[in-house]
Amino acid sequence: MDVDHHETSGETKSAMHTWRYRHHFTYKADQGKNIIVQCNLCLPRVNLLSTSKTSTSNLKKHLDRTHLGCEASPDAKRGRKKEERNGEESRHCQLKKLKAEIISKCMTQAKIDDLIFNFIVEDCQSFYVLEQPGFRKLIAGLTEGLKSMDRVTLFTKVDQGFSRMREELMSKLSSIQYVCTTADIWTANNRSFFGMTCHWIDSDSLERKSAALGFARLQGRITYDSIAGRIHDIHVAYSIESKVQTTVTDNGSPFVSVFKEFAMDSQESDDDIGFYENVSTVLEGEPEQDMLLFLPTVQRCASHTLEQIVSEDFWQAVSQGPMCQLHYSTMAKVYAIWSKCHHLQVGMDAAEEIGKMALVVPAVIRWNVEYCAVQKIVSLTERELTELCARLEVPRLQPEEMAFLKEYVTVFHPLAFALELFQAEQKCYLGLVIPTVLSLKNKLNEQKDAANYFADVIQAIVMAIDVRFQELFASTEAKIATATTPQFRLWWMAASEREEMCSLLATEASQVDPCSVSEANTSRNLFHHRVRRRLLQLRAREARHSDPAAGCDGRGPQIH
Repeated sequence: MDVDHHETSGETKSAMHTWRYRHHFTYKADQGKNIIVQCNLCLPRVNLLSTSKTSTSNLKKHLDRTHLGCEASPDAKRGRKKEERNGEESRHCQLKKLKAEIISKCMTQAKIDDLIFNFIVEDCQSFYVLEQPGFRKLIAGLTEGLKSMDRVTLFTKVDQGFSRMREELMSKLSSIQYVCTTADIWTANNRSFFGMTCHWIDSDSLERKSAALGFARLQGRITYDSIAGRIHDIHVAYSIESKVQTTVTDNGSPFVSVFKEFAMDSQESDDDIGFYENVSTVLEGEPEQDMLLFLPTVQRCASHTLEQIVSEDFWQAVSQGPMCQLHYSTMAKVYAIWSKCHHLQVGMDAAEEIGKMALVVPAVIRWNVEYCAVQKIVSLTERELTELCARLEVPRLQPEEMAFLKEYVTVFHPLAFALELFQAEQKCYLGLVIPTVLSLKNKLNEQKDAANYFADVIQAIVMAIDVRFQELFASTEAKIATATTPQFRLWWMAASEREEMCSLLATEASQVDPCSVSEANTSRNLFHHRVRRRLLQLRAREARHSDPAAGCDGRGPQIH
């Protein structure tokens, strides 16, 4: 009879109940704080042993001394889980040690510092992140005791990284023959900032490459001569003042005055060259020293020019037209919906529940975002829009106002498409501008006859496009850039202008080719022959093209 038989017979539970060798002993009786048991391995000899209720050390000593190496073995059922736990703990300890060894070999303090530096710089994190207790614990836990750098070390690394990046960029630009720069001024949190970027075509991959040249905060009064000085200083700092072909800017008044005063033109005389006077030296009482300053030609941003047409010419035509009252009443109701959805969570939830989408709240400075927001309003059914206005407690749009919005979305879709195209990061080049603007004009003119509300506005926008893009349409560089773009070539030009453009391309090609003059003339004649043959082929197919200047004929960014 073993101990298990007595677990329900009034026996007080002891340490033997959880001991894995208990099956070798049979319970006999209690004796105060001890229990009396019989060793089953000593049978048929009677061997009574006494052990404490809280300890099995006496019984374990008996097994080790008398029955060691023979039949004394743990209970398989009772010892399995504990052995498994011990094995898992052992494997866990081994994996932990192995992980620590791998980290100690692969993760050095220098590598951890580099990873933290990349995290701060690439994600524009605050330097104070390094001092947060949670961040320090994270680094210590992931690296098995390595520490995070402090802010002073990070400052030093940032300065070293900037110097190294600047040297690499200057080395790269030294081998580039032609570059283009951009300049911009913007305001954020009541502070003004100035930034410049540089762009060039890689000679090996023929891909456009870009780099940031400068970024600074503008303090005090922003004048055209101070801006001109900054642009010139950045060009000189990177030794690209003679390589810059043009500088792209917006149509803001500071840049207009800068390049009107300081832009270098081959037709200008020396008397027209601007001089830059360092104002700080004058205020400090130092001798005045005028510095000769010249800037490259300027190229106005096509996206900003279209934005100006929308923000100025479009609204002026609307406010002075016969649909002025209808326009303001309709947009007031639409803005009321946007305001409720933007400021109240209830309004946003109602829009998502009824329209199954989140309504876009437009920004002030981007018209195409406002157009997308109106487009979402128009996409709602009459029942959904009525329910939404009731839930938001705003005036309901009348049928005439809804018709006005639908025509607004239909008519100005080409304008929104052109803006999105010009604001692209990678796939936007100078060669796209003229065909896109011409296609935009044609699309707007097609909508004018069928428009009920915006016929006068369309006419005003088309006239504004002709005025604001007049300089671009007359630009030889823009024409060459468009003609050498494979998807456009000469389809966008009138037939009477194509032969002249072919001659211009032949002249430019002969100037680019470093061969001798005689070889250049031979190549030019051969090029002329090929161009004339191509023109004959184009004229033979001209019957299929009613208007050669009506866009890109399916070969370019058609505006729908």
